[in-house]
Amino acid sequence: MWIDIGSGAGLPGIVVACLVEGPVALVEPRRLRAEFLRQTASALQLGERVTVVQAKAERASGKFDVITGRAVSSLGKFLEISHHLSTKTPSGVPRRAGHNPNWQKRSEAGTVTHGWNQARTDPDLRIVVLTRVGTRRR
Repeated sequence: MWIDIGSGAGLPGIVVACLVEGPVALVEPRRLRAEFLRQTASALQLGERVTVVQAKAERASGKFDVITGRAVSSLGKFLEISHHLSTKTPSGVPRRAGHNPNWQKRSEAGTVTHGWNQARTDPDLRIVVLTRVGTRRR
C-alpha cells in the first residue's frame, strides 16, 4: 500500500496510482485541492484504488509500505509527521530532495538508513530512499 502526503495537484500520487496496481492514499489538507484530487481520480477511473484523505498527515491513519512526499517539509519534519503511517518493517520511504538535504534533523525522528537514486525527470534532483526508519527511544 502506498500513501502520498501533501498530494496537492497530484504529483506524484496520481501518477503513482496510474502506474501501480495496489491501493494509493492521497493526503491533502486543503479542501479545494482534495476535491481536485477526487475529481481527477474519478476522471482517470482510479476511484476504487485511490482514497483521498482531506487532513494533515498527523491525522491520517493506516499502515503503508511506501510513503512519499514531494515538497512537504524538511526531511526531519517529514519523518516526524509520517512515522505512524509506516508498516513495522517498511520497504522504504522515498523522499524527493535536492543534493544537500538537512540530515541533522533525522536524529530527532529516529534511525535511518538511506541511499540515493537519480531522478529521471531532472538531473539536479535525487530521490532519497529511506529504510529501517524507526522512532528514537527516549
